[in-house]
Amino acid sequence: MKLGWKGILGIAVSALALWYALRGIDMRQVGEVLRNSNWALLCLSAVVATLVFPLRALRWRVILEPVAVVPFGPLWRSVAIGMMVNNLVPARAGELARAFALTREVPAVNFATAFGSLALDRIIDAVVIVVLLVVALFTSDIPPGTTVAGWSITSLAWTTGGIAAAALGAVILIVALPNLVLRIFDSVVLRLAPRFHERLRQVLESLISGLGALRSPTRLIRIVGWALALWLTNALSFYIAFVAVGIESPFMSAVLTQSLVALAVAAPSSPGFVGVFELSAVEGLSLFGVPRDLAFSWGLGYHTLSFIPITLIGLYYFARLGMNFRELGQPREAAA
Repeated sequence: MKLGWKGILGIAVSALALWYALRGIDMRQVGEVLRNSNWALLCLSAVVATLVFPLRALRWRVILEPVAVVPFGPLWRSVAIGMMVNNLVPARAGELARAFALTREVPAVNFATAFGSLALDRIIDAVVIVVLLVVALFTSDIPPGTTVAGWSITSLAWTTGGIAAAALGAVILIVALPNLVLRIFDSVVLRLAPRFHERLRQVLESLISGLGALRSPTRLIRIVGWALALWLTNALSFYIAFVAVGIESPFMSAVLTQSLVALAVAAPSSPGFVGVFELSAVEGLSLFGVPRDLAFSWGLGYHTLSFIPITLIGLYYFARLGMNFRELGQPREAAA
């Protein structure tokens, strides 16, 4: 895969974020903190963080139920491959890899439908993350005027919440009124880009199919339930690592910090979210009075250890399926 302008932008953002995170950090102190940390607990936190990915696979299975009943195995392997690619390849190519890997094992699900289902996957994530962020804010002793990177924490919560709600509303509209959406699409695209109409319409139809899980309120509740389970599990992994490095802070600080991290890594960054993760960790923990050196030590240790297991697992499945990085640049063409 080529680096491209998105990859270059992501690397630049990561470099800037890492520089900003390192301001005033004493790396000797960071080394001392990590040497004196409870490494058994740090390794446990990485194990718990890795458990998030099977939970993602279980949620994805529910999302895909209107299309096909997909066994857990292919879903788990695809999720692992997707995260591995995000860790090693720029421009968040992991989402493409995840959908493409599933189509290699489950031909009943085409690429456009698999990729469309991931749109719902990410929107649900965004809504749940924002809800958890708001809950953490209301249950923590953080002054309302507190800022993160120049943003009022309250403004950040409401802004991200509004964006997530708008995205969810748009998806619900597409699912509830697919014929209307297709008619509007036809009228606009036939007028502006008639050459691409047929192909883009096929993509939109597959996207609508991939969002079919929203047609069932019961299924939506199950999807949200799995989302809560995976994000609370992820917060638990944060909290275990807090204890390991000596951060004395309540569990809700882990919930809030993970929300800020999740929102930050949605922006363009280098493979593995280097720099962006550490910066958001330092800024999040500063809300609870955690010194920058200690917060950066946690971010560096946790990020490094949690990176390793899922990357190795994903590489193993990637090789087992006979995939290569070159073909990830053409999954849409292969699925057309």
